[in-house]
Amino acid sequence: MQGAALDRESIRKRVECPPQGQPPLVEELLSLDDQIQPCGVDVTLRSVERPVSAGWMGQESADRKLPDCETMDFDNGGWLFLEAGSYVITFNEVVNMPLDLVALAFPRSSLVRSGVSLPTSVWDAGYRGRSQALLTVHNPAGYYVQRNARLMQMVFFQLSQPVERGYEGRYQGERP
Repeated sequence: MQGAALDRESIRKRVECPPQGQPPLVEELLSLDDQIQPCGVDVTLRSVERPVSAGWMGQESADRKLPDCETMDFDNGGWLFLEAGSYVITFNEVVNMPLDLVALAFPRSSLVRSGVSLPTSVWDAGYRGRSQALLTVHNPAGYYVQRNARLMQMVFFQLSQPVERGYEGRYQGERP
């Protein structure tokens, strides 16, 4: 059905048995059974970085610069304490968007209830890569995260028709 979100079984099929010649919808899942939800896929935390310089956004692609970041280290138990502020997080999973789907993502409700936001972008048809997002700790007491924690749910939507040309931007194939 056009415009509808994919259900658990449709997602599982595109992960386990993708159409011939296409990669799985999502690769490097830590636990297929735990991460596939009724209406999406939970993605998990791989790494956390703290921005240490300014970024830029101009009219032209050449006038866009991401901030420099420093990688933060998890403790021996895989935990990391985050003070109030913004962090760039990288996910474990690699997403391979076919030309007939688009994805939106939402934070898990436990983050929101703890004073943590996770704004994201659109996963365009044709995008492939290991994505990043911005995690912002609003809670003045901070927040603890553990490596491989499920932080966000991606919801996949069927387009009314496949696009002819998919995503061709600078982040194509990022962080293989």
